[in-house]
Amino acid sequence: MNTSGEPNGSSAAGGKDRRPPPLRWWVVLFWLVAVTVLLAVVGIFLGRETRLAPFLVVLPALIAGRGSVRQTAVASSWVTVMIAGALFDTAEDTIGAATATVVFALVFNALSVARAAQRVRGEREIARLRSAAAALQRQLLRPFPLMTDQLIVHGLYQPVEEDSRVGGDVYEVVSSPYGSRVFIADVQGKGLPAISAAFSVLSAFREAAVSEPTLTAVVDALEDAVLRHNSFAAQAGESERFVTALVLGIGPDPDPEVQVINCGHVAPLMLHADRDGPVLRGEPCVPLGLDALSPEPRTVEWFTFPRGGTLLLCTDGVTEARDPSGRFYPLDERAAAWDEVRAADLPATVYRDLRRHAAGALGDDTALMVLRRRPTPEAD
Repeated sequence: MNTSGEPNGSSAAGGKDRRPPPLRWWVVLFWLVAVTVLLAVVGIFLGRETRLAPFLVVLPALIAGRGSVRQTAVASSWVTVMIAGALFDTAEDTIGAATATVVFALVFNALSVARAAQRVRGEREIARLRSAAAALQRQLLRPFPLMTDQLIVHGLYQPVEEDSRVGGDVYEVVSSPYGSRVFIADVQGKGLPAISAAFSVLSAFREAAVSEPTLTAVVDALEDAVLRHNSFAAQAGESERFVTALVLGIGPDPDPEVQVINCGHVAPLMLHADRDGPVLRGEPCVPLGLDALSPEPRTVEWFTFPRGGTLLLCTDGVTEARDPSGRFYPLDERAAAWDEVRAADLPATVYRDLRRHAAGALGDDTALMVLRRRPTPEAD
């Protein structure tokens, strides 16, 4: 699966490592020598070489922020030796102050080495968590394009590329005796607990989409799956979660009418048709896991999905992406410019435009699905 968001199409789990590259040894040595020489020259001109030497103590602290433990230790040793050498021939009446300066340098440098070690351990743990999250998502999600008798579905899934904040966006398309069932969802929260909830609801959809004859029964099965997961999570001391989801049913016949239940999710957007734009008129139902809080049961809404039309589904990582001034991504407005874009190229087109809008600083997962109805076989 592709994670790049380039025009070749598909989705995936994984992401680029945004951590800054480690320092090279020549950079560390250059700064050690350069700063030492600079302070020595300034000290000679000012006649204060021994007073300026303690300023070297900040170098290990700076290197600890980016360098390795070994690089920080080398810098600490260098600085300690330079300070001790500069203060070695001080007057007898100032020997106490010189000794205190050296002791301070030793303590401060030791703390710098400890900070570098802590930072490196944290980065390794983050990398391990991201690797585990990416591996789980690769097992959860199938690569695009996805096909059924009624649909060709292109798409893209790009997880957030920041530390261990991988989210719980999931999608699926299932061919059933009742036609094609389409599912896209976003689990509240980030990290491995969100992926665990995503796995529960996705597994429930794959089973219910094939066995349940009605779309409401499919959604009821998803609600039960979220409640069971929350029950186990509460027993383990973890937070309960809700899931926004969109579930569509496209019948096996050529009828252009499509069923949908919107559980608090971003509404579908129609493209490449006579009437582009949002297709749902009713208010969304409550998210999965919160049905007990709603006085009304979830209801099915119908809309027309004509041959030749393209349906765009996405998660709120698209609609809630902000530009540097704080303005949300105007998906409905931008969609007017995509009438000439092929369905297979649309996910990458949207993603590139989204990154431009956010100046590359996307803070949430991005999931896109582009549904295209397959041509009806010619009758004999």
